[in-house]
Amino acid sequence: MLRFASFREPFFNLLNMFKSLGVHDVFVRALSEHGITTPTEIQRVAMPKLLDEKVDIIAQAQTGTGKTIAFAVPILQRINPSDKRIQAVVLCPTRELCQQLGKHFFKLTKYSEKVFVETVYGGEPIGKQISRLRRPTQVIIATPGRLRELMELKAVDLSGIHQLVLDEADEILAMGFRKDVDKILSKTNDFRKIWLFSATIPSSLQKMIDDYIPKTAPKVRAQKNADIINPMIEHQYLICDKQEKNAMLVAFLRSMGAARGIVFVRTKGDAQTLNDFLQKQEFKTDVIHGDLMQHEREKALRGFVAKRAQILVATDMAARGLDIDNLAYVVHYNLPDQPEFYTHRSGRTARAGKRGLSLAFVTPADTKKFRFLKEKLVLDFMQVR
Repeated sequence: MLRFASFREPFFNLLNMFKSLGVHDVFVRALSEHGITTPTEIQRVAMPKLLDEKVDIIAQAQTGTGKTIAFAVPILQRINPSDKRIQAVVLCPTRELCQQLGKHFFKLTKYSEKVFVETVYGGEPIGKQISRLRRPTQVIIATPGRLRELMELKAVDLSGIHQLVLDEADEILAMGFRKDVDKILSKTNDFRKIWLFSATIPSSLQKMIDDYIPKTAPKVRAQKNADIINPMIEHQYLICDKQEKNAMLVAFLRSMGAARGIVFVRTKGDAQTLNDFLQKQEFKTDVIHGDLMQHEREKALRGFVAKRAQILVATDMAARGLDIDNLAYVVHYNLPDQPEFYTHRSGRTARAGKRGLSLAFVTPADTKKFRFLKEKLVLDFMQVR
């Protein structure tokens, strides 16, 4: 019988320490209302610099470790409410992440002076976005491709911005947005500061850093990779033959009871096939992959967030930018092709200080890839027996 490790919620320190970082009372109150009272490591090391100094910054931070708050609060505190022009831009790789960031900004401003935030991304009629941007707009959250389109149509003016955030910068480059980012940055002033947040720093991203960010810019990250691989995640692996994977997956999912999670696969076909199989096993599942229409993906995500589905089967491309609370686990049904994809996948669990489980299925054909992944990420995996 397989024995999967169990885990319990950690004890939370209720002492609010955000004030000591320089966070204003109105934002402390908004954070506290959502149960956020103790800063994460990336918040502790990044926020004092972003709140107190006008600096460029390079921050390594895995999704789920509080990086959004680390840059959102400093942006909001620096906004001049009487100036209705665009003062800050946040670029992110997917429309889903844009939507999630928009919700976070909205929650943070509950008790502050009104800050006008707009989200713009592909998949929505550009005319509607142009119409919204005619209203006062102080912060834009955008995918690079759509923001570039809006700039070419003269619908936005970035010449007065103070901050430009590259969120999940490695993903932005992996999705082919380098030319769009170059165009956007060329239209900003020389005094704007770049705040770059990324889980990994591949060579392509280092080149962009060298091109745009001064060598004197501070580089922050948690000690001992604590924010690059979230320490609240337990990493396990299961050795099995290819033909055993479905049975092993069913055993694992049943061992998790009512807990919710994501199963990652490599291809669109794998996603659809596995989803159909799990539904036949009477699991409540849904699927997202690149062949689905945008409204189909959004419907699946809404159903998952609303807990109408317990398990989401997803490809890497479709799952980027997902920000869903209370996921107990992720399963790597197929190992990712690149180590950084493992980091992004695993970061969907153990969010907001909670613990989570990341389980990798390893077939004999995967042995070399799995060994490379472990060495590259310096992770301690426990074998399921």
